Amino acid sequence: MNSQPDRSDTGPPAHDVASLSAETMTVQQLAEAKAYGRQSLTTSLADRGLDLTFFAVLAFVVARPLDAWLRGFAWLEQITTLRLVVFFMITFMLHVLVSMGLSFYSGYVIEHRFGMSNQSRLGWLKSYLQRNALAATFELVMFVGLFWLIWLVGPSWWLAAAAAFFLVTILGGRLGPVLLLPLFYPSEKLEDSPLSERLRAIAEPAGLSIEGIYRLDMSAESNEANAMLAGMGRTRRVLLGTRILEEFSEEEILVVFGHEIGHHVFRHIHKMIFLGGLYGVVGLWLCDRAMAILAARGGHTFTYDNFPVWMLPMLMLLLTLFSQVFEPLWNAISRRFERQCDRYALEVTSNAAAYRSAFWKLARLNKDDPYPHPLDVLLFHSHPAIAERLAVAQPAE
Repeated sequence: MNSQPDRSDTGPPAHDVASLSAETMTVQQLAEAKAYGRQSLTTSLADRGLDLTFFAVLAFVVARPLDAWLRGFAWLEQITTLRLVVFFMITFMLHVLVSMGLSFYSGYVIEHRFGMSNQSRLGWLKSYLQRNALAATFELVMFVGLFWLIWLVGPSWWLAAAAAFFLVTILGGRLGPVLLLPLFYPSEKLEDSPLSERLRAIAEPAGLSIEGIYRLDMSAESNEANAMLAGMGRTRRVLLGTRILEEFSEEEILVVFGHEIGHHVFRHIHKMIFLGGLYGVVGLWLCDRAMAILAARGGHTFTYDNFPVWMLPMLMLLLTLFSQVFEPLWNAISRRFERQCDRYALEVTSNAAAYRSAFWKLARLNKDDPYPHPLDVLLFHSHPAIAERLAVAQPAE
């Protein structure tokens, strides 16, 4: 139930400013949300551009000389997979070094400037290195696996890879809340209480079998108010952030909880996994075709059984490019799902006042502009704008 930061200068209609400020957000809060969103968008776009530039330079300028240099070591010349591993680690470490400054500015400087982070510089660095170590491990296995599929399966590698990613997504959905989430955020199961009983009263009619309702402690890093439905099968659980449990009324918490239950009712996790599988098939097929075309234009022979290690940055570039191109479509699907859950939360709680106050509180705590620019929402938001979400519960005139 994330409420996303504003990404624009667009404000509410002029005739709404007075009522907005008096009832829900002060003019200062609204201005701060806009500034936070504007700076967050700027760094996000810079990060995207940096990634594309980095991988493009590596793919078209550095890759072949680097591979030739690595071949100068006999043990790397003889063992192609080992050369691929070394090539990947050099690429990954270079990317970390190149992007660290921007990551620090966006993840530490801006977040502290607007009071959204509790991390020290050392804490930020520790978290940054921990996340990159985890990413390096996952991506190393992924890219080595992709190369082996290309070498062994040949022209149909993209289909085999999409199937593998589909299975990994299912496995990650089951194990993520148990193995990965605790690495960054501690959580504890809520003890039986009047609140937990009210929460279960909402979950049971929906046929939701959950392992438990948990407090998700993000306070060491962030001041964000958040909640989520995570896991699948026996690991499925509802996670409520500390700020929601401490600063929201019981009625508002029920709204937040009802929204998360909506993801189960409409089977959004299963749908996203299925759509992710289709995305994998299309994206990897396009990647295969693009690599063949680029290799041919560069005067290189494109053979699957001898797919060169120096094509790794090209593969990274294409996957990064396709993910950015398809992001608006993916976000549109996500916003549709979020709207369904908003309506479900309002229906299951039958409390429009609590619904409105919960979303306004999310906007204030997360510094989320209620009226972002429509183009901003279209391109970058996975959740509808707060104003749109509130319109669901507007009293009839």
